[in-house]
Amino acid sequence: MWFWSRDPARDFPYDITGEREELPGGWGIQKGKKKAGGDPVSVFAYEIRPGAEEQTQAAKSALKRIKTLRHPNILAYVDGLETDKSLYIVTEPVTSLGTYMKSRADTGGISELEISWGLHQIVKALSFLTNDCNLIHNNVYMSAVFVDRAGEWKLGGLDYMYPAGSEESAPKKGPELEKYNPPEKSDRSKPSVEKWSADMWCLGCLIWEVFNGSLPRHTALRSLGKIPKSLVTNYCELVGANPKIRPNPARFLQNCRAPGGFLSNSFVETNLFLEEIQIKDPAERQTFFEQLSEHLDSFPEDFCRHKILPQLLTAFEFGSAGAVILTPLFKIGKFLNAEEYQQKIIPIIVKMFSSTDRAMRIRLLQQMENFIQYLNEPTVNSQIFPHVVHGFMDTNPAIREQTVKSMLLLAPKLNENNLNMELMKHFARLQARDDQGPIRCNTTVCLGKIASYLNPATRQKVLISAFSRATKDPFSPSRAAGVLGFAATHNFYSMNDCAGKILPVLCGVTMDPEKSVRDQAFKAIRSFLDKLEAISEDPAQLAELEKDVHAASTSPSVVGGWAGWAVTGVSSLTSKFIRTSPSKKDDNRSSEGGGDWGGDDNWESVEAEQGLSKAELARKKREERQREMEAKRAERRAAKGPLKLGVRKVD
Repeated sequence: MWFWSRDPARDFPYDITGEREELPGGWGIQKGKKKAGGDPVSVFAYEIRPGAEEQTQAAKSALKRIKTLRHPNILAYVDGLETDKSLYIVTEPVTSLGTYMKSRADTGGISELEISWGLHQIVKALSFLTNDCNLIHNNVYMSAVFVDRAGEWKLGGLDYMYPAGSEESAPKKGPELEKYNPPEKSDRSKPSVEKWSADMWCLGCLIWEVFNGSLPRHTALRSLGKIPKSLVTNYCELVGANPKIRPNPARFLQNCRAPGGFLSNSFVETNLFLEEIQIKDPAERQTFFEQLSEHLDSFPEDFCRHKILPQLLTAFEFGSAGAVILTPLFKIGKFLNAEEYQQKIIPIIVKMFSSTDRAMRIRLLQQMENFIQYLNEPTVNSQIFPHVVHGFMDTNPAIREQTVKSMLLLAPKLNENNLNMELMKHFARLQARDDQGPIRCNTTVCLGKIASYLNPATRQKVLISAFSRATKDPFSPSRAAGVLGFAATHNFYSMNDCAGKILPVLCGVTMDPEKSVRDQAFKAIRSFLDKLEAISEDPAQLAELEKDVHAASTSPSVVGGWAGWAVTGVSSLTSKFIRTSPSKKDDNRSSEGGGDWGGDDNWESVEAEQGLSKAELARKKREERQREMEAKRAERRAAKGPLKLGVRKVD
């Protein structure tokens, strides 16, 4: 009976997709992916050739060694295959250090911070091999180092490894690697050596190549080239002719991390903390995350995305990091594309909004502009807005303040009911009852800013009542905001409303105690009178001037007149978001929706007071006087700073 054997390479569960990069020792590296699942990998391939028995023996030794060695700084083995024709080693996805550095040359090259941590990782790997495994790597140079997607350096090239004290058992190196041999290899008269002496000499060669390029000959090591001054002393110890003075890898790390040393920097410290973050106490983790943001700008982008970001997400999911992770989280989020942001950060944000932690809520509201573009409408309406609206009723004024601000960003994504019903109820209550003048003022400002998103029925029912109430507010910036609200939304009113409802209110404001408010009132009156006069002269213009009154909701665009809506010293809201507003010249139409204005808290309650009994009116007046007194006290406090919108600090 004949037995037919299949080629094992056909059953290899990985697709090799990338171009082959040749490496010393007959190896080549290519990109690949797992057939089941598509996980990315790197595939090292070696073709067995006649007449290269020693090289083949070294390649087989590498496959054997990498299977048994597990360390964070040594290339991670995933799978392998040995056939009569070839050897395959599958590892985590990596790039050779030489190729990685060339790819970064166009952007200024890799920084010394990156190099410092990379060298730290390689020396840690050597320390593990020498001190824990009693193994000599015997092949440390540029082509034996690889870089993963986070920029972490991994030690590979295990072809010539041997147990300490058994040098004769090591596979023989090819002539192209002889330039990396330490001088004692060829001169037996040299003094006795430590087991790490040869590897530390090769580490010196690696350092030289990282800063100066490929080593042409071993004598070039005498020229420092671009090696940083903070590393020179340690480098010279490595390439000294006396092997006894070459430090143990662990000692080398200690020396370089001393104050002023090449490995003494924030990047190395950050990485070392991240390696031990799970065993750090909560106070240490809290301090670490608080200080992290100021360092991120100098850290490599890939490192932030693939190493720090997962730690931040883990710290929130399984730790007690809380609001402190938000600033670095959103800073790193800028490095992600839209798909990555949706997958990694949006689920965390949604979960954070359900938190009862006030510090978390206010940080989210303050930084909403960093992530609002990634939130889709269903998520906003069903998972974000229901939690945000609780902030309107919070006892902390800073929470209420930030909740009002957030509506400028959320309004374009709110559905019909949330925008025209729920939000308007909360705005009506804030404007009428909030004891903080700046918050009442900014509720009016925000209403004017989002007016273009409201449906026509809501605009007709809300705007005039709201701005009229604002002109009667005891807080003078609120009165100014009411006047400017009329002016900024002028295109949403019919000419009859301008003449019969708005101008009478504005005329009353011309006697306001504050001259700045009176000045704004006169400007607004002139603007409305100009429109009425234009209609009087040419009635045919009526349709054009009223075209936006019943128009569907629109998106705001820039108009110069809105820039005047800044209540100096009151809030960041009235100055930061003032530069864009509804425009009658540039309307991007969307579908019109309907909805009724209802509820006990609405802007029509001012007019409803006319039907109250004398006793009820007296009670209303007492309550109003009490509110005015409280508002004046709040205004005095606001003038001092702490309660000013956009200025208040939250502990």
